[in-house]
Amino acid sequence: MAALLRERLWRGLLAMHVAPRPEEVIVDVGCGTGSQALLLHRIEPAAHIIGIDPDPRILAVARRKARAAGAPIDWRRGMGDELADGLGAGSADTAVSSLVLHQCPLPMKRAVLAALHTVLRPGGRLVLADYGLQRTRLMRTAFRFVQLADGRADTQPNADGILPALITGAGFDRVREAEVVSTVTGSISVYVARRADG
Repeated sequence: MAALLRERLWRGLLAMHVAPRPEEVIVDVGCGTGSQALLLHRIEPAAHIIGIDPDPRILAVARRKARAAGAPIDWRRGMGDELADGLGAGSADTAVSSLVLHQCPLPMKRAVLAALHTVLRPGGRLVLADYGLQRTRLMRTAFRFVQLADGRADTQPNADGILPALITGAGFDRVREAEVVSTVTGSISVYVARRADG
């Protein structure tokens, strides 16, 4: 399934845009089994990476994978819209998230993005990978599989290309769709943005 979703490609592109640096605090929201957090650790072992997910069973898998890799990632249970409560405002240099927002109702998409904005320091970077605008008939047809699994109401705004406007609405600037990767379930976009300085 990972090969069909071209996971290695879009995760690698997300990591390229993160470009982790030593001592940087990177928060991975909706980290799941930890694949992205572990990739970022491999690229820069001196970065402090925090993985957050609401599912304790999924986090248990992430912890096992990290122990096997000798990766000291800080795993925490939490919801994306409650980040500031657990991390504190202005506590992270970079926030990442992958394949989370398309599953969320529109108010939750806004709440998660607002929380990401809050936890970032001024000038902090946001890098998201998720289903974005489905530009072609082929991609729109492929995306129907995602809609069957996650519901049309929550996923359609992504397919219609709403994410850049939502990211901007959360207070980010320099918002852009940096990459688009076609998969058997639709196209996955990598978005980058900054929290404004000051």
